[in-house]
Amino acid sequence: MQHQILRLPEVKKLTGLSRSTIYARISEGEFPKQITLGGTRAVGWLKADVESWIDVQIEKSRRA
Repeated sequence: MQHQILRLPEVKKLTGLSRSTIYARISEGEFPKQITLGGTRAVGWLKADVESWIDVQIEKSRRA
């Protein structure tokens, strides 16, 4: 299986969330956690995780 990693600007564009909101939701356990990319500062998100999170948000909004 090939994984695609998204960097923060791509995650922000896909979700419409700001950087601070993304990190706040990660802290609250409400957004996929980032992965480190071989260093202490470089991080990314698995595209599949972000897309799954988006799918859940769509379902929640349609049920409301």
